[in-house]
Amino acid sequence: MATQLWAIGLVLVATLIGSFGPILLKKASEKKLSSIKSLSTNYPLFGGVSLYALGTLLFIPALKGGELSVLYPFVALAYVWVSLLSVRFLGEKMNRTKWIGIAMIIIGVTFIGLGSR
Repeated sequence: MATQLWAIGLVLVATLIGSFGPILLKKASEKKLSSIKSLSTNYPLFGGVSLYALGTLLFIPALKGGELSVLYPFVALAYVWVSLLSVRFLGEKMNRTKWIGIAMIIIGVTFIGLGSR
């Protein structure tokens, strides 16, 4: 079975959506989590878990459109998204080593995508 382009696209969207999960979980960790009330009003916590779940749920139908050995490596792009989003939303800094790592992930995923054709 050849991997369909829509399945790759859906995995890319799923990784992007799911990557907002860790950003919100990081924001949730800044709040006091010592009681049930503080947990129940920690909206970034619920948002982070929900976005993780939504990303996973979007990944499932994508599996119908292609090979797992092709689609699953695209999940590595979540590391790229989280790195970029953490700079934007958390004010984190990127250094040369991180940029090289991101480039290697993108190159690796590109090779896998090209190898599936």
